[in-house]
Amino acid sequence: MKNNDYQIMTSENAAPVKMWTQGVPVDPGARDQLLNTAKMPFIFRHMAVMPDVHLGKGSTIGSVIPTRGAIIPAAVGVDIGCGMIAVRTSLNAADLPDNLYGIRSAIEQAVPHGRTVNRSGRDKGSWNRPPEAVDRHWASLLPGFKRLTDKYPDLLKTNNYQHLGTLGTGNHFIELCLDEQNQVWVMLHSGSRGVGNAIGNLFITLAQEDMHQHIANLPDRNLAYFEEGSRHFDDYIEAVSWAQEYARRNREVMMQHVLEALAREIPKPFTAVQEAVNCHHNYVQRERHFGESVLVTRKGAVSAQKGEMGIIPGSMGAKSYIVRGLGNEESFCSCSHGAGRVMSRTAAKKHFTLEDQKRATAHVECRKDSDVIDEIPMAYKDIDAVMAAQSSLVEIVHTLRQVVCVKG
Repeated sequence: MKNNDYQIMTSENAAPVKMWTQGVPVDPGARDQLLNTAKMPFIFRHMAVMPDVHLGKGSTIGSVIPTRGAIIPAAVGVDIGCGMIAVRTSLNAADLPDNLYGIRSAIEQAVPHGRTVNRSGRDKGSWNRPPEAVDRHWASLLPGFKRLTDKYPDLLKTNNYQHLGTLGTGNHFIELCLDEQNQVWVMLHSGSRGVGNAIGNLFITLAQEDMHQHIANLPDRNLAYFEEGSRHFDDYIEAVSWAQEYARRNREVMMQHVLEALAREIPKPFTAVQEAVNCHHNYVQRERHFGESVLVTRKGAVSAQKGEMGIIPGSMGAKSYIVRGLGNEESFCSCSHGAGRVMSRTAAKKHFTLEDQKRATAHVECRKDSDVIDEIPMAYKDIDAVMAAQSSLVEIVHTLRQVVCVKG
């Protein structure tokens, strides 16, 4: 296993920043943001940076932030528990119809996606009448939600029950993919939806309020933090753990509904023969590293303990990977969560045309309209370069190519 394929970035009064970015572009703004986070006094040993790194809010997406005695809510972000789930089926490419529009349409009908904002009427991205699977999972989540809302009643006004088992917007997706053996996989990407967003924003605001006397001394107000032992620290750990469980169950419900939709469209009976993984890539948890118990925040990064399975999706129309962790301790046993953007959504919409989008996704059954231009593959880093840069972090188990993509 290669051990020295990272570069180290240093700055005065900052922890070292170890970067697995060889051969991939890193925006200067992202470098500055990484050093700002590394200056926080509670960073443990060093920060680890993944090859999909790009500018984020407060902290950089694609970074692993180990801390002792404190936690930064904005580093976890507002899509708490966002992540991936993938299942390999017993179907082969030959079992799929020549025209895949029917399958895409069936998935779109089975899983609420997108968003409509209006004063009256239902948001198309939420359930009108949640199905039985949602009720079953919500029953398990409800006691924890009640504990949260007893302390923070404003969270009652969020989209919670109605969003469980729904996709959302932006870069969230559901895909049908083929592996190197032409085996059919179902893969999807989503998080903790409206309620997770509300929890994230609530605690980011509370951290800034708690630090109002000191916030001017921070490199960025979004690096406001809770110290361990404080009331809001304990409440945040409880809330973030609940949102992460919500996100995991959200993906499970969607996967169930997608597989049922697929079964209705394909006459041949099939089974889900292997669940690769259901993994977060925006989250925090307590872990043991270098002999000590620390909080590890992965903001756009996946756990890659030795032997642990993970998912690294490419962009819409590019390859994706099922990987196995190599347990590289220097990265706090982590890997990238995707390809990573090279330009913002706004820049992508200005730079590319609808014809560019159609050409880039010609081989995929997907939406081809102006609302998804910001997800065009060219707005992302080259996934092959990203994988090469982290060859000491993970090994590739399967290479997937999309044939159907449903966007929020």
